[in-house]
This record gives sequence, structure tokens and C-alpha cells, in this order.
Amino acid sequence: MITCVAVHGYRSLADLVVPLGPLTVITGANGTGKSSVYRALRLLADAASGQLIGSLARSGGLPQVLWAGPENPSGAARRGLEIQGTSRRTGPVGLMLGFASDGFSYLIDVGYPTPSGTAFHLDPVIKREHVFAGPVLRPASLLVERRGGSVFRQDAGRRAEAAAGLADRESIVGELADPVVHPELHAVRRMLRSWRFYDSFRVDDAAPARAAQVGTWTPVLSGDGSDLASAMQTIFESGNASLLLDAVADAFDGARPDVAQLRLPGDPSREATLFQVVVHQPGLLRSMSAAELSEGTLRFLLVATALLSPRPPGLLVLNEPEASLYPGVLPALARLILRAARATQVVVVSHSAALVEAITGAGASGVVAHELVKHAGSTEIVGQKVLDRPAWNWGKR
Repeated sequence: MITCVAVHGYRSLADLVVPLGPLTVITGANGTGKSSVYRALRLLADAASGQLIGSLARSGGLPQVLWAGPENPSGAARRGLEIQGTSRRTGPVGLMLGFASDGFSYLIDVGYPTPSGTAFHLDPVIKREHVFAGPVLRPASLLVERRGGSVFRQDAGRRAEAAAGLADRESIVGELADPVVHPELHAVRRMLRSWRFYDSFRVDDAAPARAAQVGTWTPVLSGDGSDLASAMQTIFESGNASLLLDAVADAFDGARPDVAQLRLPGDPSREATLFQVVVHQPGLLRSMSAAELSEGTLRFLLVATALLSPRPPGLLVLNEPEASLYPGVLPALARLILRAARATQVVVVSHSAALVEAITGAGASGVVAHELVKHAGSTEIVGQKVLDRPAWNWGKR
């Protein structure tokens, strides 16, 4: 289980360490940094797939995502004094991300490239990476270390070079994660690649989820929900049918979702079929196709299908799952989230007080709730004192 995620120098997250439980709910007013926490988790996952540098470049490069406040946010601004001085930094400028887990933990440090006249000026470069055992980076826990283009590992208590000449835009968890040579990197890469993120479900009239599509076995719902019908049918055939049926009936007064199978137009002898989501509602003489469903109903089906995947991820992150939903449906959504957290670790980012209350007020064990606030431009966790913050060491570049 991921026990905490740490972020330094990213947008409003000057230096934030967020404890995580089996189910973690992150809430707060608009502009307090909820979306930044969500994006930071995505950036960590991007490191394992070789997309971290590209993701940062598409966001405008480091100048657009770095913390813009004072180098030491715990100074004058936190004492209520006016921020004075200069934006010039005395220490290395960069963005650092990391997570701690019950097994291997990981830290990555990204900074500015050395000026070289390249046209790829928005691309930051990787300065450091560390894979370590336990929650805190220290010499005794360090397993693999990357500094610039050189990679070192601990071998029988001795530091030995493991690779050289690694490109400054390539992560060790993406490039060197051989299960035999570097089992630690392989484990971290598998962990990061198993994370799933859902924040961009389309529910408009032209949403792909409303259309009939060729059916294929789909144990993992796509990020935009375009393969909803196939993913639902996979749930029906994987033993979780009753969970999906009960969740929808709970939310919509006995409604029952189903997947209709339609022949492809043209040659009737073809075996391929189109799948289309339909919902049977009490009192109606015919089922409603996905094209007829309200945005709220379709979104609930998408969220439910993501949560009930027959292939649970290591970490499932939902960003504002309550969007488009009628407030009366939120208790059913909360029960569904709590049920999913029995099979996988879940993080929910939400600004809905009703959803947060429904989750945290259910009395389930393992639920961790954080409210974010902004103080002098920096995101903080309400009530988190020095001793409440998980131990975390960023090390030195």
C-alpha cells in the first residue's frame, strides 16, 4: 500500500506530504490545490511509462509548473508578514515527487537542462532518482540511485555503478527495470504502471460511451469511458455482476443496467456484434439506450464500471466523481467507493461536502480524509502539525 505521496515545488504544492490510507478523500475549496495533488500523482505514474518529461513540456515546461512563492515558504509569509526580497533562488531549482510504500519507495528530482541551444527548451531533465526500502530515504535504506547519467546500486553494502550514459530525459524505472538485474526497479515500475486515473469521462450527447461499438473483452475501462459497454459486459461475465446491478439499483430506484448485442449493419451472417449500454427502469415498457440516458446516469455507470474492474489496480484515483450527479445519488456513490476500497487502494479528490460526509460518516475503517487550504499561496493540510506529517527526506541534488 502507498503510505504517502510527497511533492515539492509543483504549482501551489511548495512542500506537501499527504498520508494515504486504504481509502483517502481529499477535499477543499476551489483553488486550494486539489487538482495539483491529482496531477502530481499522474506525473509520478508518467515516470514509469516514459511520459513525465513530455507531460511537463505540454504544460509549458518547468517555468509554468514550478512553485512561484518564496524559496522558504515557512519564513515570513507563514508568520503573516509581507513577502519581500527577490525571486532568485540560492539552491537548486526543480520539481521533486515521491511516494512511500510498505515495500519499495521512490523519489524523482527534475530540473532545468544545461543550456545547449536545443529547440526542445521546454523539456526539463531528470537530475536524481532514488529507490529505497521503507518510508524514509537514508543511506542504509538506499537501493538504487541515479545522479545525472550514472546509476548506482547497493550490492552487499557497497555502492557499485550499475549503468552509465543514461539519457537525461529517461527514467531508471522506465529504462532499467529488468526483473533479474534490477528487481527493485521492476517492482516500482509495475507498481506505478498499475495506477489508474479517471477524471475526463465524456457524458455529452456525442460521448463515445453512448454509441454502439464492437464488443471485446475489456477488464479495464479506458480513461475517457469510450469502451463502457465492453467493460460492463466483462464485469457481468467475471463474477461482479451482482455488485454492478446492486450499485445501479441503489442509486436509481431499482434500475437495472444491461448490455444489448446488435448485429453489425450489412451482412447478417457476420459473427461480430456491437455492444450498447441499456438501462431498464421500473414503470417503463422499454429499456433506455445509452444515447437517451441523462449525463448523471451515464456518469454513474462510468464510475461504477471503473470501480468494479475485475482487474483491480494498485491505486485507483478519482477526480471529482460527483460531477453531473444529483445530490441524492451521492450516498449510493459513497457506498460503491467504500466497497471498491476493499479490493484496491482508492484516492478520491472531491469538492462535494455531501460526498465526503457520506464516505467519512459511514464508519468504515481505513478511511483517511484531508482538507486542503492555502496559506500565503502554499497548499497545506488542515490540522497537520509537524508530528502529524509523515517522515520524508528529499536528500540533496
